[in-house]
Amino acid sequence: MAEKRLVNNSPEDVQSDDVLSTYTHVYSPDLLSGQVAFITGGGSGIGFRIVEVLMRHGCDTVIASRNMEKLSEAARKLSSVTNRRCLPISMDVRQPESIIAAVEETLKEFGRIDILINNAAGNFLCPATSLSFNAFKTVMEIDTMGTFNTSKVIYDKWLKDHGGSIVNISATLGYRGQALQVHAGSAKAANDAMTRHLAVEWGPSGVRVNTVAPGPISGTEGYRRLGGSHAETAGMFHSIPLQRAGNKTEMAHTVLFLASRAASYVTGAILVADGGAWLTSANDVERLLGIHSSRSAKL
Repeated sequence: MAEKRLVNNSPEDVQSDDVLSTYTHVYSPDLLSGQVAFITGGGSGIGFRIVEVLMRHGCDTVIASRNMEKLSEAARKLSSVTNRRCLPISMDVRQPESIIAAVEETLKEFGRIDILINNAAGNFLCPATSLSFNAFKTVMEIDTMGTFNTSKVIYDKWLKDHGGSIVNISATLGYRGQALQVHAGSAKAANDAMTRHLAVEWGPSGVRVNTVAPGPISGTEGYRRLGGSHAETAGMFHSIPLQRAGNKTEMAHTVLFLASRAASYVTGAILVADGGAWLTSANDVERLLGIHSSRSAKL
């Protein structure tokens, strides 16, 4: 009997926060030509790759977070490989005044904002009984309030009169309840609801609002914290229909689709990009609590 071979059509990626050494365009290289994207938390992880892929399709970008040093290094790397402008701006999504200043600077530099990617997030593994009130509040402020704050400012200052696309980065944590993630799961569930509400209210202004919900994605902090490389070696991803973890480039391609004219009639959608993981993978409470216990013992 012939050995079964899995087909892996995943695009090129690198584990670190570095640009791709090669890139194959899945859409026309000028798909986003002349457009400007504003990305929160674009200095590392999935956000970094999203910015790179948007720029490789003709888009100029603004990356905004609190860590200006990381942003400046990321912007240098991204501009050098894409020949597009990438402007780093220090901003805190929890502070509307900070967002207003960042958006005004963006409009002064580029004259427009066509795409908003709400990628900024805060997360860590913690059982609910050990979670402080302030820790829960902080995650809600970054993930949920931050998404609303940034969306509202950019809508009021530009999208309301010019249209555009908003893509929120969510997660599948809240779909069935996951141990150690009540804070992040609650925040992302609120964001999924926000996506639908804003899609309804802002649709008449020509603004599309959608969400991407990634699953286990290699080369990310979340993947490392949940023992992703060990899980992959141990064959734990065999329960995923596509039999593997995803990568950051795949998430960037999903965002590219929703942000571009390829999805011109798509709004209010929650697009799960997890290889089918949430449908079939075990919600392994014992393993997750074990990860937390072993790490607590080392502290």
